[in-house]
Amino acid sequence: METNLVMEGVKFMFLGMGTVYLFLMIMIAVMNAMSAIIHKFFPEPQPVTKAHQAETQDNKKIVAAISAAITHHREGQGL
Repeated sequence: METNLVMEGVKFMFLGMGTVYLFLMIMIAVMNAMSAIIHKFFPEPQPVTKAHQAETQDNKKIVAAISAAITHHREGQGL
């Protein structure tokens, strides 16, 4: 009984490469599905608009004014 080892090797090579290729295709499909689910439930934040930036600047001024008032009040009490 003579076995052609080269043909056996080629068969195993295609079997192994086919298995890896199939695994990668399944992995890509699962990752795409997972990405679609995540984007559905957790959408990307909207870009910051000019109105929102102006509101943020106003908030920063208010915080600065409150901090200055608290500091001035504490200095007046001798703390």
